Parts: sequence; structure tokens; C-alpha cells
Amino acid sequence: MAATRANIFIIGCILSIALTCSAQTGDHPVPQAPFEIKERPAETTPVVTLKPPAASLKEVRRIYVEGFGDDVTSKQIQANVVAQLTSNGTFVVTEVKEKADAILKGSALEKTSQEAHSYSTGTAAGSAAGSHSGTVSGRISGGTGSISGESSGGFHSAAAAINDSYSSTETVNDARIAVRLVNQEGDIIWATAQESKGAKYKGASADVADKVVKQLLRDLEKQKELKLEKKDSTNQ
Repeated sequence: MAATRANIFIIGCILSIALTCSAQTGDHPVPQAPFEIKERPAETTPVVTLKPPAASLKEVRRIYVEGFGDDVTSKQIQANVVAQLTSNGTFVVTEVKEKADAILKGSALEKTSQEAHSYSTGTAAGSAAGSHSGTVSGRISGGTGSISGESSGGFHSAAAAINDSYSSTETVNDARIAVRLVNQEGDIIWATAQESKGAKYKGASADVADKVVKQLLRDLEKQKELKLEKKDSTNQ
């Protein structure tokens, strides 16, 4: 009898616990915070317009100058070319290769040599003079007499010479450069080769860089003039 009551009590506890759990989870759901569903905007792909590569000098605005070599002379010539291009203002010199319309490539060198000069001049002069005189006198009488004579003379000469010589050694710097302008597709649109032994107020490296930039500008002007001539002939 006591065991039966204990079993009934245990069964009652189990049913009570089951009803409590059912009330918490099934009959009364836990309220949740409200939320809003938003639509994600459609992604758009930016349109990139590719600029066609420069086909001639008149289409070049930005220039990237590559190194002409690893030695000190080549770096100096490259720096002089950059300085000349920048000071002129016709082109924009950029250090970002991907932004350039064209790339200036090439090689440069400068060699030093000794030149010897020798001069010699000479002057010579000479003179000579001579004279002679003589007298004879005598008297004969009756087969007897005497004769006497006298003779004198002289000779003089002189000579002089001057000889001057001069020698010197001169140091000569000879700078040479060969460059080409290449567009982004690798096509060569301009090239030149220049050399210099120095100018009156500048060294060989600075002078050869100046010659490169001046030749570039001259060829650019020629292309512009040719374009104007074609345009005028088309309008006529």
C-alpha cells in the first residue's frame, strides 16, 4: 500500500513538470522583436571608357621617362631630359607609368678623352757685307826706282734665329643618347639620336639632353603644321 502511494506521487510530479514545460514553450510562445525586410539595391558595374593609344606626337600629353642606365652619367642625362621637358611645359612629365600617353625609353653614355695640341713657329734672319781697297805707287828713273803698294779689305756676316713651341692637353667630354617614344601598346611613334661635346655655357650631358627635347618639339610642330595643311586643302 505504501509503495502504491509513492508511485502515484512520483507520477503526479512528472505530470506537473510536463504541464509546466508545455505552458512555457507550446501554449505561450515568447514574443520576438519586430524587424523590417529591406530590398538590396541592384549593383551597377561602372562603365570604363578606354582611351585609344597615341598614334603620333600630337596625341601625346603625358610622358613617362624611363631610366637610361644604372651608371651615374646615364642617370644625370635622364634627369636633364626630365628637367628640360618640365621647364618647357608642352608635355606633362608623370612618374606613374600607367597614366602616361607615351614612354620615353633609350640609352645614354658619356666618355672622356684627352686631346693633345702642339704648335711651333720659327724666324731666322742673316746679313753679310765685304769690301776691298788697294793702292800702288812707284817711281822709276834711269833704270832705277821703287814701287810700293797697299791693300786692305774686310768681310762681316751676322745671323739670328728665334724658335717658339707650344703644347697643351685638353679634356673632352663626348655625350651620346638614343631615345624613342613608345605608346602604351609598345608602338614606336618617335625616335632620335643626338650627341654633344658640350656647349659654351653647359656641359655635354646637359647639352645633349637639350638637343633631344628641342628635336622633339621641332618634330611636334612639323606634325601640327602638316595637319593644318591637310585641313586647309580639304576645306578648299
